[in-house]
Amino acid sequence: MKIATFNVNNVNKHLPNLLAWLKSSKPDIACLQELKASQSEFPEVALRKAGYSAAWVGQRAWNGVAILARKKSDIIVTRRRLPGDPNDDQSRYLEAAVSGVLVACVYAPNGNPQPGPKFDYKLAWLKRLNTHTAKLMKSGAPAVVAGDFNVVPTPSDIYPTKSWNKDALVQPQARAAFAKLLKNGWADALREAYPDEPMYTFWSYWRNRFDRDAGLRIDHLLLSPTLRQRLVSAGVDRAIRGKPDPSDHAPAWIVLK
Repeated sequence: MKIATFNVNNVNKHLPNLLAWLKSSKPDIACLQELKASQSEFPEVALRKAGYSAAWVGQRAWNGVAILARKKSDIIVTRRRLPGDPNDDQSRYLEAAVSGVLVACVYAPNGNPQPGPKFDYKLAWLKRLNTHTAKLMKSGAPAVVAGDFNVVPTPSDIYPTKSWNKDALVQPQARAAFAKLLKNGWADALREAYPDEPMYTFWSYWRNRFDRDAGLRIDHLLLSPTLRQRLVSAGVDRAIRGKPDPSDHAPAWIVLK
């Protein structure tokens, strides 16, 4: 089973690249973030023609998440919102059972500028994620939490620079929240497979950063203990970031036996 995560940065604008990647990479399950599309604007028909069923929570502007399943496998949605704040109306979490695996698709808040209310929301959201995923872990279900966490876990997950030092993605509080997920038992799949390589998943559009490989690793796939034992391989499909009119992210993926 191949499971991938991809921040598409506008699912309709970048639909050709998304469809080309699905055709070449053939993930069995794909988590998408930053749809930038309302519920009715999601390209369900095009994805169905490409061989994928879908569940999604759309939202205009910056948010929206989706889970795709190859060969039109059933997607049994279990949650459409991250619990813990009934007033949070941002579309950042979708959870479903697909082919025997519980899949959580996450799009964590960016948190900039920091300090400030957006950073406070980011930390509160990550705290809620820790609380909820601890319950998933306790359930014993084979689970993967995949998506754009908007956290650079360690200095080795970003190119040598000081230009990001004040950014919300690298702040100690955000890194501590991510580290707590690992302490709770979740395995960082890309780091399991590549302990010493950067494995960047994001390159800003600014200052020719993709060509310079000035990247960050902010897209992650976290595995429950049962899935960690089944991890065969992992990687990042960097080539799609070099296509014309790309997302600023590249898909990350895992293969489970």
